[in-house]
Amino acid sequence: PKNKRLGYSPDKVLDFPNGSVLIKTFAYLNDHPESRIDKQLLETRLLIKKNDSWKNVSYIWNEKQDDAYLSIAGKTLNTAFVMEDGTERTVRYRVPNINQCKECHQLNKEIQPIGPKVRNLNHKFSYSDGTMNQIKKWQLMKWIDSADNYQTMADWSNEDNDLESRARAYLDINCGHCHIPGGSADTTGLYLNLKEGSNMHIGIYKKPVAAGRASNNLKYSIDPGNPNKSILSFRMTSLDPGIMMPESGRSLNHKEGVELIEKWIKNMK
Repeated sequence: PKNKRLGYSPDKVLDFPNGSVLIKTFAYLNDHPESRIDKQLLETRLLIKKNDSWKNVSYIWNEKQDDAYLSIAGKTLNTAFVMEDGTERTVRYRVPNINQCKECHQLNKEIQPIGPKVRNLNHKFSYSDGTMNQIKKWQLMKWIDSADNYQTMADWSNEDNDLESRARAYLDINCGHCHIPGGSADTTGLYLNLKEGSNMHIGIYKKPVAAGRASNNLKYSIDPGNPNKSILSFRMTSLDPGIMMPESGRSLNHKEGVELIEKWIKNMK
């Protein structure tokens, strides 16, 4: 909104003024040189802030890819995409219904954005007048309050970064919005946000709050040195809807992510 600024907090989502709209489109680019599948727009999600509260809405793209319609009930899209190595994979892509969004976007029982924290945005970006760190650019444009001592989230996929930073970054953005005090998984006591400093809350030698088949009769969320004995690894790998984590928003396991977390656990002493 005109003449408004983003409020900065070191470890929280930016404080957006009323009238802000966050827009994210989910798509399969299928841009591998050997791809036989065209780019496919799947859905566009909006978070709209009004009267100090966020409202979520989703739009599903039509087959012609020239328009999208409002979705309340959600939808399953049977489609395919091309992986980085050129392999085609079929997938049942699930557009969530309007109530499912809060499973991930809820903090202290209120809808909140997840990704727009300064540490996730602290990267260079190409502008019409040249390349510049986008947070510094926003400061020059008076879009954001002072954020001088901000950190950068490690790129989990970059093997030049240390293993600990990569694993914690992966867990923060994929799990830490629920597994955080006040999040949807608050009662588990398993907190996977980046700033969590307690080994027990991170899962090391932590027993599950509720046993059952989702724990696979394993003792700990993380059994150092033993990913095959760790509930965290087991649930990331599973495709069983009653076991897998995240429990919604996926129908495949993320091979690279699972390998990273298993390597992290295996290297623990």
